[in-house]
Amino acid sequence: MAGHMSPCSSSSSSSSSAMTFSHATSSEFHKSLDKFLVFPRKTPESSWVSRIRSRNRSRKSFQLKSSNEHPVSSVSLHDGSSLAKEHSMPSVKESLSPVNSESEKFESTYSITVVGASGDLAKKKIFPAIFALFYEDCLPKNFTVFGYARTKMTDEDLRTMISKTLTCRIDKRENCEDKMTQFLKRCFYHSGQYNSEENFRELDIKLKEKEAGKLANRLFYLSIPPNIFVDVVRCASITASSTSGWTRVIVEKPFGRDSESSGELTRCLKQYLSEDQIFRIDHYLGKELVENLSVLRFSNLVFEPLWSRNYIRSVQLIFSEDFGTEGRGGYFDHYGIIRDIMQNHLLQILALFAMETPVSLDAEDIRNEKVKVLRSMRPLQLEDVIVGQYKGHSKGGKSVPGYTDDPTVPKDSLTPTFAAAALFVNNARWDGVPFLLKAGKALHTKRAEIRVQFRHVPGNLYKRNFGTDLDKATNELVLRVQPDEAIYLKINNKVPGLGMRLDRSDLNLFFKARYPREIPDAYERLLLDAIEGERRLFIRSDELDAAWALFTPLLKELEEKKIVPELYPYGSRGPVGAHYLAAKHNVRWGDVGGEES
Repeated sequence: MAGHMSPCSSSSSSSSSAMTFSHATSSEFHKSLDKFLVFPRKTPESSWVSRIRSRNRSRKSFQLKSSNEHPVSSVSLHDGSSLAKEHSMPSVKESLSPVNSESEKFESTYSITVVGASGDLAKKKIFPAIFALFYEDCLPKNFTVFGYARTKMTDEDLRTMISKTLTCRIDKRENCEDKMTQFLKRCFYHSGQYNSEENFRELDIKLKEKEAGKLANRLFYLSIPPNIFVDVVRCASITASSTSGWTRVIVEKPFGRDSESSGELTRCLKQYLSEDQIFRIDHYLGKELVENLSVLRFSNLVFEPLWSRNYIRSVQLIFSEDFGTEGRGGYFDHYGIIRDIMQNHLLQILALFAMETPVSLDAEDIRNEKVKVLRSMRPLQLEDVIVGQYKGHSKGGKSVPGYTDDPTVPKDSLTPTFAAAALFVNNARWDGVPFLLKAGKALHTKRAEIRVQFRHVPGNLYKRNFGTDLDKATNELVLRVQPDEAIYLKINNKVPGLGMRLDRSDLNLFFKARYPREIPDAYERLLLDAIEGERRLFIRSDELDAAWALFTPLLKELEEKKIVPELYPYGSRGPVGAHYLAAKHNVRWGDVGGEES
């Protein structure tokens, strides 16, 4: 990806640069507004809403819901509120007014346009996620999928390309081929430049052909480098936005490199979009165990009273990959592990973990609490951060390359492929509790997990049974995000027998054993939420500002002082400095040594 974002005015020369996604003409706007007042948005979906609701009620072991706990295809009150914002509607009550007989005749269409359709993300994640939603009957009857990219392809070429990555749910393979055929018939392609209004106008014509005069809702997924976000949004807003329904845009990370570039990107996007139309996606927020985090805390009486500095000794957020930067060294070298993983994925999970109880499950209530956490955090100090870079080595006659052995990476690169940091939330609940974040590439294992280490038992009667290492007696709650999703609690128990020998055991919930059905991919959940207008798992602009405000001073200091990362062998547990960092805060990493699970 390109390293910098194009200015707001890079391709814009007309007064339309100040537009939002809007109606083409004033007369069209009033006509479409009349339609909204007579035919509420909730009504066109009524047939497929009721169908999916009945299907979901019949399920006992698996139920896919939107993130605010509504069934996947219900129209939430919050979505009605957002729709009013997107179209300057008079009020939420009017937009969700009782259904009249005429409105039953009016239908909606939904189009999903994947911009950057020929890229790896689109092929491996986005198209398979859309198909999975279709396979589970979670999409409305009238929907189409468009691919848009510079690559010259036909509709059939696109279908052939994406068919190679489509898979069906394990428990429904008997109708897999039929479902694939039905889905591919709904997929179309348009080739064009990302900064061409004319090409997007041509796309608009094709979209209107499929919409056939129905109320049109359009979702654009920007699976493209950030330096062309603004060009695409500008062109689409002027020539390819919906003139009757809603238009929304999903934006992939990275959202800039620092506070300045992120703020500039937000300002440029808001020349053409309102905040309610921007869906900044962080796919980690859509993962099943991250979703379970708030359920575990807020719906189980046993945990919420313990969720504070009084009982929790440390919180560890760990992300590791067992491979290097193969294939994306050039992109990665411009961002590094802190920008790529820590500033977004791990920090977002930290905010969800540490937030106060929200007023409701409404998106804005939850995001308000997350922002409070981010704004309460102590500025990051260089002495509380360790950076590393993997090096090549030989083992068992096999050689593995180091980071700078990648031909797309400068030989003198100081970009970290590993980082560990201690963060603190300065509020009454978390004062003094270290939140240890660790992320790295080319480590010994692939994992992502949240580990909550509780304090030692005061005056523990069985202290002598654990010897001098009291950490062995520490209770620990672990949420394994990936792989093999699980929640388990480490407790102490007596080993059967005549003596008094203590052991450490797990009270566990392994999702594959408890719920044998396949867990939906994070992109499925997030795409469905974007269609529903549910914003809980998407990042608001003030969240983004607060996150960058925390990390930007540290990143500048690392670059200005040219801090040399500590080298660690490919396939190891990372630099030794990470262990010293944990010891400095009187804890040890939960994923190392005999305590690893």
